[in-house]
Amino acid sequence: MKSKKLSVDLQDRIVSSGEGYRKISAALKVPMTIMASIINKWKKFGTQGGDQEPDCHCQSSSISLWREPSRRTTIYAALQSGLYGRVARRKPLLSKRHICAHLEFAKRQLKDSQTTNKILWSDETKIELYGLNWQASCLKKTRHRSSPGQYHP
Repeated sequence: MKSKKLSVDLQDRIVSSGEGYRKISAALKVPMTIMASIINKWKKFGTQGGDQEPDCHCQSSSISLWREPSRRTTIYAALQSGLYGRVARRKPLLSKRHICAHLEFAKRQLKDSQTTNKILWSDETKIELYGLNWQASCLKKTRHRSSPGQYHP
């Protein structure tokens, strides 16, 4: 013999009352087994609606059939579109020690430029264009050391 289904309003009262099985079944005059099945269904599915008919088959939706692609597939697709997995440097190129050294060097250069501005440059200064200074400041190309056409003063 098939048991009678309870109304949705009565099922709502059973779920929302927060009391024990015996107190609810005594107050609403509903058997405890039916109440237990209603509460378990609500805990499992989050609803207390009626069951589907046994001959009604669920249609699989595109969302339920969708499967997340593998990591390798996404990487391959990104490479095909021109995106590469390059990551920015975490360590900065200049450490604190190097920054301090750069600042000290810049300060020294400022002091040198101030002293050169104070020097009186006149015709008496002797700048050796073709002496030792010329040899020290000439630019040489590494492949043709012997050819004199490669020296630039």
